[in-house]
Amino acid sequence: MSGPIRHIVMWRLRGESPEERSAARVKVKTLFEGLKGRIDGLTHIEVGMDVSAVDYACDVVLFSEFTDQAALSAYANHPEHLRVREALGDLRIGRFQVDYPIKETGA
Repeated sequence: MSGPIRHIVMWRLRGESPEERSAARVKVKTLFEGLKGRIDGLTHIEVGMDVSAVDYACDVVLFSEFTDQAALSAYANHPEHLRVREALGDLRIGRFQVDYPIKETGA
């Protein structure tokens, strides 16, 4: 697969109280957004924190884009990404992921 690729990950986070879950959301957001400009091929990264408060919602979503599949594959084992994963430890209790090619719209 060639061309840009979008990588979206959603997590449910550990936390016994609303305050603990809120702190976990902020930690995930801060650590992942800290990757901006640190990984070759990562062209966009943002992290959204759920505000719906519905019981079936994920807590956090990572929305990122890479120049191509090779860049996304390299990201998986990049030392900065691994540092973030280690810092989060077992904070994440559920994970959902979708990767798909980005089609140029010509707009």
